[in-house]
Parts: sequence; C-alpha cells; structure tokens
Amino acid sequence: MHIGELAERTGLSLRTIRHYDDVGLLPATSRTEGGFRVYSEADADRLMLIKQMKPLGFSLEEMAEILALLAGGPDTPASAARLAEILAQAAHQRAKMARNLAQADEFIAMLGRFTA
Repeated sequence: MHIGELAERTGLSLRTIRHYDDVGLLPATSRTEGGFRVYSEADADRLMLIKQMKPLGFSLEEMAEILALLAGGPDTPASAARLAEILAQAAHQRAKMARNLAQADEFIAMLGRFTA
C-alpha cells in the first residue's frame, strides 16, 4: 500500500510516517520506480505498535529496541528480562496517565458545577 493508504488506516499523518521512515523505525518495504514508498501489512502492524508506544513516552531509540525484541521474541533470558522491564515501565506510565486523567475528570466536574 502507498503511504496515503497507510496514513488513513492508522490515523497518523504522512509527515509522521515519513519521519518514522527517516529515523529507521518504519522503513518502507519497497519503493516504486518513481521513488514512492510502498508498505506491507506487516509494516501497518509495526506502525500500530509504534502508535501504541508513543503515548507511553518511549523514545525513538526505545521503540526501536522494543520492536527488535518483539520481532525476535523472548528467545533468551536477557531478552525476556528486558521485555519484563519494558512491561513494568509501560504499566507504570499507564498508571501515571490514569491518575492524570482522573485529576482532569475531577477538574471538569468541578467546572461543571460552576456552570450548571
């Protein structure tokens, strides 16, 4: 698929997808003779993983590491341990986000009481 279709399917901008290509997170599977990027279903799946990691605050380098670990699977004790660390980090960040969301909900409810 071309980049426009990939953008539409994932909800990400062309600019974001090109950036991920430029930094090596999502290199196009191939290019047409005219130089247009062509992506596969596996690329779309990889982009969705990147999209899931982004709000958890992972850096581009960490995302690349995670993608490599997931591609290889936890085939060694070291990679399994690293994936466990990443899981703990993601869970911690998600809990922090949930607390922030709860605070935002409280603030919105308070404002609602003043405007009702």
